[in-house]
Amino acid sequence: MPPVKRGTSTNRRKSADGPPYLQIANDLRARIASGRLRAGDRVPSTRQIVRSFGVALATATKALSTLRHEGLIRSVPRSGHVVVEGDRAAREPSERGGALTRERIVQVAIRLADDEGLDALSMRGVAAKLGVPTMSLYRYVEGKDALGLLMIDAVFGEHPLPGSPPRDLREALIRAARAQWALYRRHGWLAHVLPLARPVALRNVIAHAEWILRAMEAPGIDAATRLEAHMTLYSYVRGVAVNLESEREAEATTGMTEAQWNESQGAAFLAIATSGPYPSFARLLNEL
Repeated sequence: MPPVKRGTSTNRRKSADGPPYLQIANDLRARIASGRLRAGDRVPSTRQIVRSFGVALATATKALSTLRHEGLIRSVPRSGHVVVEGDRAAREPSERGGALTRERIVQVAIRLADDEGLDALSMRGVAAKLGVPTMSLYRYVEGKDALGLLMIDAVFGEHPLPGSPPRDLREALIRAARAQWALYRRHGWLAHVLPLARPVALRNVIAHAEWILRAMEAPGIDAATRLEAHMTLYSYVRGVAVNLESEREAEATTGMTEAQWNESQGAAFLAIATSGPYPSFARLLNEL
């Protein structure tokens, strides 16, 4: 369903319905309610909203954020924003019901960060999802920093490594790196909250480290080398994964996947590369 163009009867009818971001949110909400946008359908990206409604990027972003907080849409990596399923839409504005426990608070916080990004994570936001007063969370979690640590430990516990590493050291390190990468791909915020210079004592994170260190307990590999290798692998995977969250945000903002963006920039890169002063860059592009 193409975006409604600025100046249509729909927009004229909503001209007095509040600030521009709310008018856009109302328009998209009406499309969802009428079935023009169904569960799983992509909603217009911020770039499409800017073009169709003639508003600033911040306005378009705020309109989508409003619908996310209402539980009508959610952010999906590499897909932008989509309409949530009917049963999910009915429960997502709060996650109400059931006893309040630390584990439940952590799981709701993880889903909030997964769907809306790290910037949306707050004690107040988690409480809103649960439908409870914000201060009630503090009986179970000391604060946002403590909640972040619990979230890290929980997601590392979701996918424990196999009981014993393979005898081949290279294969063991590859498996460990891929296991960590899978966690970062699933939870784009994780790399931003996982400490590097000041590691923290979290049981499930230590379990991953234990698996890697056990794989390197071989003759000729001293303790310093084992620690250095472990930290190098950990730092490399985490360093690459830091870009995942920003990539998801860029995709939601532009409405273009990474592949689509690269394709759109190909002609510009080629024009510069073949202009003369960049022969190595030109050869690289020709060989890819």
